[in-house]
Amino acid sequence: MPEKQRKLFCEINPFCYALSTYKEIAKRSLKNLTGHVDFATTQQAEPLPCLVYEHKLHMIRRAPGVNLQHQLNKADNIALAAKRMDGLVLHPGQTFSFWQRVGMVTRWKGYKEGRVIMQNRLTADIGGGLCNLSHALHLLVLHSPLEVTEFHSHSDALAPDEGPRVPFSAGTSICYNYLDFRFCNTTGQDVQLRVWCEGEELITQLRSRQPFPWRYEIVEEDHHFRREADAWYRVSKIYRNVIEAATGRVVRKDLVLDNHSKVMFDEKLIPQELIRE
Repeated sequence: MPEKQRKLFCEINPFCYALSTYKEIAKRSLKNLTGHVDFATTQQAEPLPCLVYEHKLHMIRRAPGVNLQHQLNKADNIALAAKRMDGLVLHPGQTFSFWQRVGMVTRWKGYKEGRVIMQNRLTADIGGGLCNLSHALHLLVLHSPLEVTEFHSHSDALAPDEGPRVPFSAGTSICYNYLDFRFCNTTGQDVQLRVWCEGEELITQLRSRQPFPWRYEIVEEDHHFRREADAWYRVSKIYRNVIEAATGRVVRKDLVLDNHSKVMFDEKLIPQELIRE
């Protein structure tokens, strides 16, 4: 009979989980203080002239089994955080840090309970839904020559696809402050984030002073679902094509994610035509 796997300290009980979390927060805070990262801090209202990429996200999901109040709270949380980064300018060599901009999310700052993934399960917590914002920012960076310097993934199968499959529609994980999303301006010019909400839409833009000579597209290959042990997984490979803007020629194909995402929704909603043995 196989030996039972021992639990990690953080898995013993909620107190141990909280203690482990505080330890990681302290470690990252110390690293931030003693490191030599030049974080972008300048926000300006005037947009830079060139639009590099724009992404729009409908924040409210209305579907059976979906907690609508958590969806509305998510939109409020995103709107609060967006104000901390709208207009942010990154000079060459500067780094964007999600948590350096947003800070700790608390009730007294106005953040509300929304859906989060904690210990590999869906639950609710203060600031829930901000991973939608970090993922939207990640998509901006993937459509630019900027360099992602810190990225953590969570399941890309939180909910069934609505309409045609959109590759990498979710999957950027953040948790204050030790799971961060960061990128660096490795170009020779200023770039700027524009982040704001209009009704139920989140609009994110990356802007620059001069146009870049490339454009980018995200493509997915071998997308399917399969059962492993007692769970279902979305499996695919997600690539980024780097395209020469003047000619349309693909000059490079980069693997972005070897996708192996645990399905977090009702398995009955998995499209039968996408199931493989």
